[in-house]
Amino acid sequence: MPEGHTLHRLAGSIDAAFGESTPQVSSPQGRFADGATLLDGTELMGSWAHGKLLFVDFADERTLYVHLGLIGKWFVLPLPVPGEEPEVAGAVRLRLLSEEHVADLRGPMACQVVDPAEVSRLVGRQGPDPLQPDQDPDVAYARITGSGRSVAELLMDQTVVAGVGNIYRCEVLWRHRVHPLRPGRTLKRATWQTIWDDLVALMPWGVRTGSIITLDDVLEDVRAHLEAGDPVEVPREFAVYQRAGEPCLRCGSRVRHSVVAGRNLFWCGNCQRRT
Repeated sequence: MPEGHTLHRLAGSIDAAFGESTPQVSSPQGRFADGATLLDGTELMGSWAHGKLLFVDFADERTLYVHLGLIGKWFVLPLPVPGEEPEVAGAVRLRLLSEEHVADLRGPMACQVVDPAEVSRLVGRQGPDPLQPDQDPDVAYARITGSGRSVAELLMDQTVVAGVGNIYRCEVLWRHRVHPLRPGRTLKRATWQTIWDDLVALMPWGVRTGSIITLDDVLEDVRAHLEAGDPVEVPREFAVYQRAGEPCLRCGSRVRHSVVAGRNLFWCGNCQRRT
């Protein structure tokens, strides 16, 4: 399932291609035909995300709500021939079309037209999003310390923190030496604040580059290339994620692996001992 930065980046792509315009809205597959009819011919005001939920606001207080789920994909592409609609490939639930761009949505878990009250309800069920301004980390902390579940489980719970997925979860706990199986109720407020601040700092780089960056040396290299205006390819390198049995980059001890709540968890058995 895409992590939160992917949805924020997608919202930016939709805005760049269709914002403040009136794209054609259709459902080639037919499963979203009624919703497409409601949105077709109305102005697309803007797109935004909260955690893993994507919202596209249209005129007349109509909002397209999309949750990609495990298999959903939504690509925003320039038309091969401007003004000429490309053929539909595969089961396209929703298509946005302008004179210059096309966006085809396939396989989402949710694709609905909702009103402002439903938008508020959907967002209200989520935890604070590190990629949204003016979020309150204490809301998440209260839910963390009110639970006996592990910190690793809680960080993946979207009602606790919105947008954090498995990679950010594993990496940020390593960065702050927190044992992933530590019960949430034992986490100190200062430790949670450093984790939250780190997510706030790291996740925008995922939005900007399209890649998850959690290693400081990689981040510095990417920053230097971007500031110089040079092209940059972000390496897929992590401290512990998918590195089971390999040496920890900080202490050299073996990276461990376990399945927690159905997801693969990676951590250092030595320097993540803050239980």
